[in-house]
Amino acid sequence: MGMRVAVAGASGYAGGELLRLIAGHPHFELAVATGQSQAGSPLGAVHPHLVTYADHVLAPTDPAALAEADLVFLALPHGESAAVAAQLPAHTKVVDLGADHRLIDPGAWTRYYPGPHAGTWTYGLPELPGQRAKIAESTRVAATGCYAVATILALAPLIAAGIASPDDVVVVASSGTSGAGKSPKAHLLGSEVMGDLSPYKVGAHQHVPEIKQASGARTLSFTPVLAPMPRGILSTVTAKPQSAAVDVRQALLDAYAGEHFVRVLPEGRWPHTAATFGSNACHLQAAVDVDSGRLIVVSAIDNLGKGAAGQAVQCANLMLGLPESAGLSANGVAP
Repeated sequence: MGMRVAVAGASGYAGGELLRLIAGHPHFELAVATGQSQAGSPLGAVHPHLVTYADHVLAPTDPAALAEADLVFLALPHGESAAVAAQLPAHTKVVDLGADHRLIDPGAWTRYYPGPHAGTWTYGLPELPGQRAKIAESTRVAATGCYAVATILALAPLIAAGIASPDDVVVVASSGTSGAGKSPKAHLLGSEVMGDLSPYKVGAHQHVPEIKQASGARTLSFTPVLAPMPRGILSTVTAKPQSAAVDVRQALLDAYAGEHFVRVLPEGRWPHTAATFGSNACHLQAAVDVDSGRLIVVSAIDNLGKGAAGQAVQCANLMLGLPESAGLSANGVAP
C-alpha cells in the first residue's frame, strides 16, 4: 500500500491535474477527492480524461475525512484553504496550492487579497537556495503561484549573484485560460478568447508581493496577459545590470546545475509554452538587450504543472521522504 493522499478541490483544473499525477505516481494512493459544488458526482463526469478514477465519487470537503490521509493537497480558491487547514490535525502534512499561506508580510496580503492574513507556511519552491531542506522538514507547505514560479526562477539567481539590480524589474507574462480557474466567466468563453490577447489586473496583480518576497526584487512592474490557449505561461523578465560585463546565461547555468526540472536551453533556442505541456519543467533562456543593456530572461512553464499541481507533488515527495521526481516528468507532450 502506498502513501494515502487526499485532494480538496478536486473538481477544478489544478485539482484534476493533481489527480492525473496521483494516478501515475508509484507511491501515492488516492484516499479521498472532494469537490464541494460537485459532491456526489463521479469523477468521470467532471474529468472525462481521468479514466482511472472514472467511478470515484467526489465527496464533500470534510476535514475529518481529509485527515485520514498521509498528506492533503488543498486545491481551493484563494482565501478558502486556511479555514480547512485550521481543522486538520497539526501532524497532518498539507500542501496548499492557494495563496493563503505564501506571504510573510500581513500588510502585503491585505493590499492584494480580501480577508485576514492566515499566517505563513514554508514556501514550496525547492530550487531556491536552502528551500529543499526546509520543505522536507515541514508539515505545512505553501506551493507557489503560477506566474510567480515562472518569474522567480528567471529572476532570483540574477539578484542573488549580484548581476541584476533588484530595482526596476519589469515582467510581461502571458498565461493560458486554465490559470483563471474552472468557474464559468463570460470573458473566458472561447468566442471571447480566440484570436485575442488581453492584459488584466495591470499594475495590481496578486503575485507581485510573492515574486518580490522570493526573488529579492524591491520594485516590480508586472503585466499579465491572457492568451488564447488552455495552459502554459511565457514570462519575459528584464532587469538593469549591476555591472558592465555580465554573463546572464552563465548565472542561470550555475544556479540550476544538477536541477532535474529547471533547464537552461542551448544558445539560440528560446522557451515556448508547448514544449512544457504536461511536464513539471521550467525552460529558461537569457540575453542582454543590445540597445538598453537590460538583462532579459524568458521562462516557460505549464501553469498546471510546475505552476500548480506538479510543483505541489514535488513538494509532497520531499515532505514524505520520497524521491523528489517521483510521479513527475521533465518531458512535455507534443504536438
